Amino acid sequence: MIDTLAGRLDEAAVSHTAVAQFGADAGLDVTTAYAVQEALVARRLDRGEALVGLKLGLTSRAKMTQMGVDEVIWGRLTDAMHVPNGGTVDLSGRIHPKVEPEVAFLVEGGEIAAIAPAIELIDSRYVDFRFTLPEVIADNTSASGFVVGPWRPVPDGVDNLGVLLEVDGRVAQVGSTAAILGDPRRALPEAARLAGELRDGWVLLAGAATAAVPLRPGAHVRVTVEQLGTASLRASA
Repeated sequence: MIDTLAGRLDEAAVSHTAVAQFGADAGLDVTTAYAVQEALVARRLDRGEALVGLKLGLTSRAKMTQMGVDEVIWGRLTDAMHVPNGGTVDLSGRIHPKVEPEVAFLVEGGEIAAIAPAIELIDSRYVDFRFTLPEVIADNTSASGFVVGPWRPVPDGVDNLGVLLEVDGRVAQVGSTAAILGDPRRALPEAARLAGELRDGWVLLAGAATAAVPLRPGAHVRVTVEQLGTASLRASA
């Protein structure tokens, strides 16, 4: 079952075609879902991609409410998901993409070495962007892409920095880093507990500070985090 479900999700991502939810029919639980996620990402690694980090999901109350779940989850990041700061995202390779403001950490020696503003691009492979908790875990927590702004030392008061998400120069979401586990630095021990592995040089996306917003063709997205600076991307027309 694990390989079959991983194959369905991989094909959905490669063909840019949403698949029907299968959790109920498959009797999918959280433990099995993470096994599906591992098999799914393994297919990407077999095609030449490399692991470059981890992400936490559903760390903010806004995200939990938006997705109808109440448990922190984690997924894997590969080098093919990385979008250069200010770069362009090809929407023809996505199904129904959304963006959300994040804080990223650089991991060295099991500790936080640096911090940066970030954007995560999410793109559920399920029809209508609807899923159960095990289904989204199996789908690598909807991971599709990420942008990391300039790295800098972790400032004081990182537990309550203002976060602004703008689309085409207009405010789309306003939030605070406090929405990320109460303090985004808690993402490091949480990720270590959940995933059991944090390699030197990896990027850790701590979680979304606000609810996600749809990414439309031609849109310019900018995230500003107080004291940290900005990260941006543009969607292809």
